[in-house]
Amino acid sequence: MGKTGRDWTQIYAIYDTTISPHPRRWIFDSLPAIPLLLRAHLLLPAALPPGPASARFAAGFTGSVTALSAVCLFFAAANFFYSAVSLHWDMSQRIVSSVHDWSSVKHVLDLGCGRGILLNAVALQLKKSGSSGRVVGLNPTRSQNRAISPTRTLRTAGLEGVQEYVTCRAGDPRTLPFSDSYFDVVVSAVFLHTVGKEFGPKSSAAAAERMRVLGEVVRVLKPGGVGVVWDLVHVPEYVQRLNELKMEEIRVSERVTAFMVSSHIVSFRKPRQHFVGSDEVRLDWRFNNLG
Repeated sequence: MGKTGRDWTQIYAIYDTTISPHPRRWIFDSLPAIPLLLRAHLLLPAALPPGPASARFAAGFTGSVTALSAVCLFFAAANFFYSAVSLHWDMSQRIVSSVHDWSSVKHVLDLGCGRGILLNAVALQLKKSGSSGRVVGLNPTRSQNRAISPTRTLRTAGLEGVQEYVTCRAGDPRTLPFSDSYFDVVVSAVFLHTVGKEFGPKSSAAAAERMRVLGEVVRVLKPGGVGVVWDLVHVPEYVQRLNELKMEEIRVSERVTAFMVSSHIVSFRKPRQHFVGSDEVRLDWRFNNLG
């Protein structure tokens, strides 16, 4: 059983079908190879005919490297597989618990909803709390990313019994197709780091794209609304930008290893009023001029 009382076999049955088959193939290909390679590493030097010691050392070294590569491949694939479903589900529960009162929530956005693990966790919480709210899942358009189709995402919502709480659509996360101050809550799970990756993940252009999306998240949040983002590697950048945008109650979780790298949950609240000067107050959260 998982931490939330869900049967992991049920969770994998719902969401595993939408995972890329490559990690599974890596696991099943590397697992039987590991003992064979280790055995070869131990027996090959002894089986070689007498000869130069350098040849025997080379054979042993090659076997060691090959066996170690198989072990690394297995653990990398296993971590990816775990992160994609089990950890994703657990972190989704933590994201949901970051919002203290769901009963008054009417509009939620899941940015980069993918196959719907977080999307459905939110919908289940809305259903549990008796809210009349709805959650919108947005994925990038297929021209920007090989996004999972809305049909496949809605299928998982149907399997979870929350289809009436969920809608899905494609769109550009850098210019969200929603009006200002529309959502009570915006959530996102391991998506924001993928924005701008075509420029190179460590480039200034990619960083600017990620900050543009973060500005859009703030724009579509209602004053007093809550944003919760679980993401990889770049969380310190998000915290810095949120401070620049004068967000309130910025909190960062402890480090969690996901997909072989560090990850954190960052949550924040949009101020109810934006104080520009001593006497001026405005509620203008447009960020179209982000570089």
